[in-house]
Amino acid sequence: MDHKAFLKSLPTDTQTRLTQRSDAAGIKHLLGHVALILVCGGWIAFGLPLWWVVVPIQGIAIVFLFTLEHEATHKTPFANEALNEWVGRACGLLLVLPFEWFRYFHFAHHRYTNIPGKDPELAAGQKHYEGWGPFLWHVTGLPFWVSMARQVWVNATGRVEADYLPERVRPRLKTEARWMVLIYLLALLSLFASSLLFWVWILPVLVGQPFLRLYLLAEHGRCPQVANMFDNSRTTYTTAIVRFLAWNMPYHTEHHVYPAVPFFRLADLHEEMQSHLLHEQEGYVNFTKETIVRL
Repeated sequence: MDHKAFLKSLPTDTQTRLTQRSDAAGIKHLLGHVALILVCGGWIAFGLPLWWVVVPIQGIAIVFLFTLEHEATHKTPFANEALNEWVGRACGLLLVLPFEWFRYFHFAHHRYTNIPGKDPELAAGQKHYEGWGPFLWHVTGLPFWVSMARQVWVNATGRVEADYLPERVRPRLKTEARWMVLIYLLALLSLFASSLLFWVWILPVLVGQPFLRLYLLAEHGRCPQVANMFDNSRTTYTTAIVRFLAWNMPYHTEHHVYPAVPFFRLADLHEEMQSHLLHEQEGYVNFTKETIVRL
């Protein structure tokens, strides 16, 4: 059974239950994630004992807002659509990942998941590595930062070109990117008065990005380049902490098979489809070890 046949087999009442969005569930999760960032940021800012140990924790907490921004492109974290939009934009600002642009980039990824020449994620950075050099370079996160800085600038100048971008959205991309450039310039200027942003935001995200890169590799890495979502995506079994930080996206096959299901219902969807999963992994450390062996 492929993913299309599975969706057709789901009873209507089950689909209705699984796709029900909730502001309460989304806000509760968001408050927990933001609280972690604020506590870690305060710990670093006040130089409390072992503050340097907290820097990578802060970085991981911030960079994993990517999973929330990703979820917001589907308008599923919250029932309120305006809240989805503004939370997505805020995450994009912190991650140098323009939300308006990423929405269409990500939709194309869903439409052509893992298909060479069509999936923009593959075009942006190959996820099937044959050697140590490309693997380590990717994991540093530096290619991501360079690519996104370039993307923000291209969007801001109105010169963005991509097959997956409708003409009607280009003015929004330009406006968003120009606001981002302005805010980043103000942030850089603030460093002359105080180094606070460097210690609680800039340095942590640089340290945290490699953890996100390794996490993301497990979603489709080493999966066949085919159209069946059960075969081109992977579900990874992990700890409650990682599931919390990643907004339940370790249930990644589930998300790709049925993107309309909000994060807090993915475990329920997993129960419905577990017998159909083709790629399951016990933990991200194990996936990374297997990837390294294959290098």
